[in-house]
Amino acid sequence: MSSETISATGKASSKGGLAAALSAVGSVLAAATCCLPLLPFVLAAGTAGSARLLSSFVGVLRPYLLGLSVLLIALGFYQSRRASQCNCKPSVLSQVVLWLSALIVAISILLPQAFADLVERLL
Repeated sequence: MSSETISATGKASSKGGLAAALSAVGSVLAAATCCLPLLPFVLAAGTAGSARLLSSFVGVLRPYLLGLSVLLIALGFYQSRRASQCNCKPSVLSQVVLWLSALIVAISILLPQAFADLVERLL
């Protein structure tokens, strides 16, 4: 028996199967957290270990990633300007996200320690 639902057009819909899979994973995680109070501590220890490895790897790539960020934000501003020249007004949400991204990249370039402290306080 298939877990897919058939729509009015006769095509199989994967929404039912996806919802069933996500709810199954969610119920397993909820049950494991309830019955095994050690699970959050094990996950935290694993995350801390991988964060240490990841931070040393990303630290080497930081200048290249910041350069790529600047290039991609410049491309975003260019596309936004070009869209406004073609009588296609960019949405307000895309403009806000673009300016917010530019601000975050500028702060992380100009004030890296202050930005790291802010992120640490927020998390």
